Amino acid sequence: MLTSLNLSYNQLGSEGIKALANVLNRNATLTSLNLGSNSIESEGGKALANALCKNTTLKNLNLQYNNLGPEGGKALAVALCKNTTTLKDLNLEGNKLGSEGGKALADALCINKTLTTLDLENNNLGSEGGKALASALCENNTLIFLDLYGNNLGSEGGKALADALCENTALTDLNLYDNKLGLEGGKALADALLKNNKLTTLDIRYNHINIIIESRNESTRILQ
Repeated sequence: MLTSLNLSYNQLGSEGIKALANVLNRNATLTSLNLGSNSIESEGGKALANALCKNTTLKNLNLQYNNLGPEGGKALAVALCKNTTTLKDLNLEGNKLGSEGGKALADALCINKTLTTLDLENNNLGSEGGKALASALCENNTLIFLDLYGNNLGSEGGKALADALCENTALTDLNLYDNKLGLEGGKALADALLKNNKLTTLDIRYNHINIIIESRNESTRILQ
């Protein structure tokens, strides 16, 4: 009985993914699927999202570097809102989701109750995408790991996320590596760490912060 399948780097393309999506509609055993680097693009992403609306067993899905774009991101966001989804770990690294895709996924996080790990590394979410995700974190209480490495969040996105950390009680790991947070974003995060007692790992390297963050939360490991 197959429970884990790795098809990464196979040049499946959108047509190959559509065929696979048809199988996922009926499959009841697969729990882990790696489709990284397969040139899925938005059309393949939509087909896969439709399959996820029906599949009730998949828990881990890796879609990194597939050029899904904003439309693919929006389609996956719809799937995450379905009460049939069982996804716990979703990797969307390097998919050019942009702020629109980020906003759609943020809306989904306000509804989804299963996802615990979300990787959005290198998706050019920008400050607007960052602010949308921050709002979602104020409502979501299941996500424990969020990777926002290299998304050009800027100081505004950083400040919004800092505000979210003052309210969120679930997140334990947050990666903000290389996001141009700047001094203001750094100060906001420092203040947030005085109030948040759940976060254990925060990566804020390459953010031009130029300050040493001191936190009363001694259990938080800060990579700076």
